[in-house]
Amino acid sequence: MKFGFVVPVYNHGVTLEAVVQNLTAYGYPIIVVDDGNDERNKTFIRAVDKKYDLVTLVERPKNGGKGKAMCDGVLKAYEMGLTHILQIDSDGQHDTGRVKRFLELSEKNPDAVICGYPEYDKDAPSHRVNGRKIANSWVHIVTLSTEIVDALIGFRIYPVLPYYDCLKRHAIIDSRMGYDVDILVHLSWAGVRIISESVKVSYPADGVSNFRMVRDNLHIAGTYSRLCIGMFLRLPFLLTRNIRRKSIEK
Repeated sequence: MKFGFVVPVYNHGVTLEAVVQNLTAYGYPIIVVDDGNDERNKTFIRAVDKKYDLVTLVERPKNGGKGKAMCDGVLKAYEMGLTHILQIDSDGQHDTGRVKRFLELSEKNPDAVICGYPEYDKDAPSHRVNGRKIANSWVHIVTLSTEIVDALIGFRIYPVLPYYDCLKRHAIIDSRMGYDVDILVHLSWAGVRIISESVKVSYPADGVSNFRMVRDNLHIAGTYSRLCIGMFLRLPFLLTRNIRRKSIEK
C-alpha cells in the first residue's frame, strides 16, 4: 500500500502550511491542489510547495470547485503510483491527530473507504449540525443503506483505483459543494465498502468559509435529486447487494 494525501485549496492559503506541516510527520507524498486561487493565496501555496519536499503542487488555471480539485488530485495520485489517498481540507478544521487511526483502518481494510464523521466542538453552528442530519438521511435513502454515517465531511481515505474507475465511468461528478456526497454515493453504488470513523471538527471564529447558504444548498438539493434518479435505475443491484451483505453478517 502506498499512501498519500490530497489537499484541495481555495481561499485558505494562510492555513495551508499548518495542515501540511502536521501531515509531513507521516512521510507520505502530499498533493496540494491550487483550485484557481487569487495571487495572495497563490503566494502562500507556492511558499509551502517550495518549503516542503513531500509536497507536489497541482495548479488549476481557474476555480472549478472542490470536486474538480479533488479529481485532479486523485489523477495525480494515480500517476504517482499511490494506492490510497487521505483527503483533508486546507482550512485546519479537521483534527490531524486522527490521521494515524485512519491509516491503520485502511491498512486493515484496503478495499474500503475510511470515511470520517464529525465530532463537533461547542462552537459548531447549529444550522450546520441540523442540516447535516437532513442531508445524511437522504444519503441513506439513495444508497438503501445506513453504512454511511456522514457524507459531507472532507476527511476520508479513498482506495485510488475504484475512485479512478469511477471517474472513467461517470464523466459528471459534482464539482462543487455536492462533491463529497456524490463521489461517496457512486463508490457505494459500485460496491465499495464504507467504514465510518469519528474525527473532531472545529469552527474557528475567524475562519474563512467557501459555503454560500442559499446557492450551495440549492446546488446540493439538485445533487440529491440526480442521485435519487440514479438509485431507482440501480434498484435491483442495491437490493441484491444488501441481501448478500446481511447474509454474510449472519
